[in-house]
Amino acid sequence: MIKSYNAKQWEIPLLLDGRKTVTRRLVKPQHLKVLDSPYHKEHPEVPDDVLIKRLCEPPYQSGDILYVRETWDSMVGISYGDLSADTVYFYKAEGDFRPAAQRGKWRPSIHMPKEAARIWLKVTDVRVGRLRDIDGIGILAEGVNNGKSNPAMGIRWENMQRIAFQNLWNSTIKKSDLDRYGWDANPYVFVIEFERCEKPESEG
Repeated sequence: MIKSYNAKQWEIPLLLDGRKTVTRRLVKPQHLKVLDSPYHKEHPEVPDDVLIKRLCEPPYQSGDILYVRETWDSMVGISYGDLSADTVYFYKAEGDFRPAAQRGKWRPSIHMPKEAARIWLKVTDVRVGRLRDIDGIGILAEGVNNGKSNPAMGIRWENMQRIAFQNLWNSTIKKSDLDRYGWDANPYVFVIEFERCEKPESEG
């Protein structure tokens, strides 16, 4: 199935060069109700993460194709460099290359249509885990690098990676929700792995 992936601005260069190959999405409270389900009471031996994966619908499934939505703009009937087309797309992550006389507000990623997407991903795995189960290599796969150490430093590198990811994660959570979804709360998350792929021929 083809679905959208709404990317943050900092993610775009990481997705383009393959440094970001995984994302984590919160398991919402309505999903956690499965832990109070009759099935769980009848089968207490089933781990919580296995139960959630069985009974909850993750945002993506293995095999899904995702088109990445990013901050963008488009112009109709112009020449741009070597291009001359009915519609030319521009992407804020690249810088502002729009004709100076026609620059206005950028369009938000949530309004990007599929035909404007330049990054396509294929989901390769979906699983459930706790946020703080992530390790240094997993944080690298999220596109996060503390920039002050390297894996050869062992536990110090791991700790610095975790601090960098903790700060990033908490910056994406509303302050009023930190007690439920912040790093210290260690919420359940869907761990979604993907790889770059070509635009499907059906979308050509």
